[in-house]
Amino acid sequence: MGQLIKLQNYISRYEQDIFTYPSRFVRLKRQQWDRTKLNWESEAMDASNLFFPQAGLNEAEDDEADKQPLLKKLTALFKHSRENQSGEELEPPFPSAETSLQFTPLFDHKPETADELKHQFLDQLYRFQLKWASSTVAEKSYFHPKFYFEERLKFFLQRFPDTFLVLYKPIFLLKKAPIEADIILLSPLDAWCITFIEAEDSAVFLGSSGKFWLERSGKEEKKVLSPLISLNRTEKIVRNIFKMHEIDLPIHKLIISRNGFIDYPSPPFGVEFVEARSFPEWFKMMRTLRSPLKHMQLKGAQALLQYCQTRSIRRVEWELPEEHQ
Repeated sequence: MGQLIKLQNYISRYEQDIFTYPSRFVRLKRQQWDRTKLNWESEAMDASNLFFPQAGLNEAEDDEADKQPLLKKLTALFKHSRENQSGEELEPPFPSAETSLQFTPLFDHKPETADELKHQFLDQLYRFQLKWASSTVAEKSYFHPKFYFEERLKFFLQRFPDTFLVLYKPIFLLKKAPIEADIILLSPLDAWCITFIEAEDSAVFLGSSGKFWLERSGKEEKKVLSPLISLNRTEKIVRNIFKMHEIDLPIHKLIISRNGFIDYPSPPFGVEFVEARSFPEWFKMMRTLRSPLKHMQLKGAQALLQYCQTRSIRRVEWELPEEHQ
């Protein structure tokens, strides 16, 4: 499962420590999967508290549930600090980074097969990762609910190896101007700047060096904005940042059409096309890359995150009551 390290301009804990969280997430996921699978295989699922109605996954309810223990700890801390005269060190009232990574899958019914179990687990983990990747211990961002159903985001997070880092349409802040980029995928070995051009099945896209391409679907033909515009912009941003920070990672520019075809007689140098005929081979190549996380990969991610725009708010539980300020 690819790791979402930046979603548009939402806050990311990876911005705080890119060298810790990726390996921690991999460990968390494996621990939870092993525990879930073991419970399922031992037929102890009904007693394992792993199955609850989907209604229990309401985000507002989750936030409220997370909030209450901290508020109680805060109240207890201030009361205890006034009463405690022994000088002993008090237990921190706020959750540590490790504590905030807890994840327990909740399913609405018992899977009948191992494949069904895996699919349900990944769906739950996808929801968890959206919240986990858009929050820190002290702050969080309210991401748009559409991302729960963003098929392309799910594609990268659910079907690529754990060691792939994803920046999904990040917004860079360059010379005080926000610039939205395409998808950036950092594998242990290289960086991919990716954009999609997809429509109905078997649609044909006629590429050109101009501002527009032609899309042919059946007997219909229409103009579509050239994907090269945003792709070239994204690649230029990545290349310049890598150059400034001496990041030695190959950079690929890729246009994907999983269900269609791209016809470009003289494509520009350095641009790769993956369409219906070549997609299975490319996808297999990416999924079989089992290299561990690399230091240069993490340095590249750190450099990119430094230039990303972030909008967030402090968590309510971190706002101290006026009487204690």
